[in-house]
Amino acid sequence: MDFKDERIAEAVKETMILRPPKQLLDTFGITSIGYYMVTSPTYAEIDKHSEETVVRKGRVIANRPRVVTPYYLSRLEGFSDDARHYFETLMSQHGPNVPGIYYTYRNEPGELSIVSESMQMVVENLNSEIEKNNDPLMAIIKGRDDLWDVSLLKFIHQITSHSMKGNLAQMQSRGLLDVDSSGVPLEARVSIEEMFNRVQEGELEPRDLKDELDHWGLFEDYQDRFFSLFQPAKIRRR
Repeated sequence: MDFKDERIAEAVKETMILRPPKQLLDTFGITSIGYYMVTSPTYAEIDKHSEETVVRKGRVIANRPRVVTPYYLSRLEGFSDDARHYFETLMSQHGPNVPGIYYTYRNEPGELSIVSESMQMVVENLNSEIEKNNDPLMAIIKGRDDLWDVSLLKFIHQITSHSMKGNLAQMQSRGLLDVDSSGVPLEARVSIEEMFNRVQEGELEPRDLKDELDHWGLFEDYQDRFFSLFQPAKIRRR
């Protein structure tokens, strides 16, 4: 393990979820989770008498979980060769069409402030504020200042792990994990229908729909319908 890996491992170990959100990730919608990331400033390692606390406020936007297969993931762009080797291993062990859940997130960092109070006092004040606002989707995370985004990733991993069982159960109860003869989960077909509707309403770019069809290898199945979108008055302009 090199120095960089050691620092990351230490940051993960030091990260604590002081207040998890009271609600888990929505199975069929977008979840917006607010967070306060509290850290000791990096210079506190030099000035041992410092009682300042860094507070970062932001939101993690979790998109609706998607049902995917190893074959689908292997066609997505942006993965390394090592990741693709892992997908190939999954396909050889379980088959190319075994369904699973894929989560995507977007971090929206907000304001940063340095408070001249101990971390304990800051956390108590933040807890009181959250209770006052009655916000079930607000979290407090104790992280490491120089690697606070690593601390945030640990939080994301934790909330995902806690949500997955319930998300899977709800999808299973609706048959969305069922895979058709083409190896495509029902949830993917439902999502494609929604994307067609959003393109017609001008809420989604046609190229995004085309990418989704290509990733599933379904463009030929839908191409006539796709090209019909470009007929006059088919797509409403935003």
